[in-house]
Amino acid sequence: MIIRQGSNNPWRALIPLAVGTFVLGTDLFVLTGMLPLIATDLDVSVATAGQLTTLFAWTYAVASPLIAAATGSWDRRTLLGGGAALFVLGMIGQAAATTFAVMALGRIVAAIGAAAFQANAFAVAGVLADDRGRGRALAIVASGITVSTVAGVPIGIFVERWIGWRGVLWLIAVGGAVAAALVPLLPRVTLPSTGLRDRLGVLIRPPVLGVLAVSTVAMTATFITLNYLPVVVAPSVSQSLLPWLLLAMGIGQVVGTGLIGRWVDRYGPRPTLAVALLGTALGLFCLATTTEITWAVFVSLAVTGFFVGMTMVPQQHRLFALAPDAPTVALGLNGSATYLGGGLGAIIGGAVLGAAGSSVVPWVSVGIALLAVTAGFGLRTREKPAPAIA
Repeated sequence: MIIRQGSNNPWRALIPLAVGTFVLGTDLFVLTGMLPLIATDLDVSVATAGQLTTLFAWTYAVASPLIAAATGSWDRRTLLGGGAALFVLGMIGQAAATTFAVMALGRIVAAIGAAAFQANAFAVAGVLADDRGRGRALAIVASGITVSTVAGVPIGIFVERWIGWRGVLWLIAVGGAVAAALVPLLPRVTLPSTGLRDRLGVLIRPPVLGVLAVSTVAMTATFITLNYLPVVVAPSVSQSLLPWLLLAMGIGQVVGTGLIGRWVDRYGPRPTLAVALLGTALGLFCLATTTEITWAVFVSLAVTGFFVGMTMVPQQHRLFALAPDAPTVALGLNGSATYLGGGLGAIIGGAVLGAAGSSVVPWVSVGIALLAVTAGFGLRTREKPAPAIA
């Protein structure tokens, strides 16, 4: 049984969670626009400095399900507050770093804190709302991450001009402290008391693995092109427009995430996921056929972003129903699947770029996206009703 206390208005409780996912999500993207400056200050190459982003992503991917499995039936506020505090500690380490090793250690600590916070934020959102409102609740928390993908790079580029790259990281640390300070406003939520073996068992449940496979393939398709967007559009689109292209895609994601919650509650996660996957494939197809037309690239990326933004909530909704005894583990795994897809996208995209050239990269994205559509349609899961809330 899930225990929830002191929640007269569960929807209001989602606001601190969304604030936290925004602040902690921003750290993944904010370094992108500041890498040359960071590389200079730490006396490393830009390519080496770029590995700081990969380090954060992979640490998060590994830590998220492990933390969820190990913490069992703890009060979620303890984990949320501890995760935010650990994130702040990592950010302070990064902001004060004078060597690459210290900076990397700060990234690892911050990623572990973010992993502890974000998976639990979605689990709390899932139990605060009933079955009819769960999609909207998950979408509100997901909107924090989605907005961070839009704001992260511009924050790094533009705010750095006034306060420097270290100042940007100090600012994010302050935001993390605010997120930690908001945690006591949440109601007490304790998830089902299950043994470690049962929680770890979520990692090998076939229906859960099927859902995670779809998330991984869908994200891989997107990041194959997104990671190499500058060279994909380079022949005809000015490099000065790249931030605006990413902004167009980001705005599409924000809109898609904002709308999908209500649609999931009305139509169910499976039909909405099918639309999201088909739409993503369509957007990538449009991009592949219009890389020489600037306005069409903008539209294609906005469309792709819209449907990509629709994929997270249906998947989380399904995982919550498939693993009601260990929702934090299942939701943490979905975050790991997303980051794994990003990493695989970079590897596959780089291989295609080197072997066949930039014009082929988006077509490989289309092919992988169609594979995600096939997997999504072929996956049938028997989802359990959500557990009772006392």
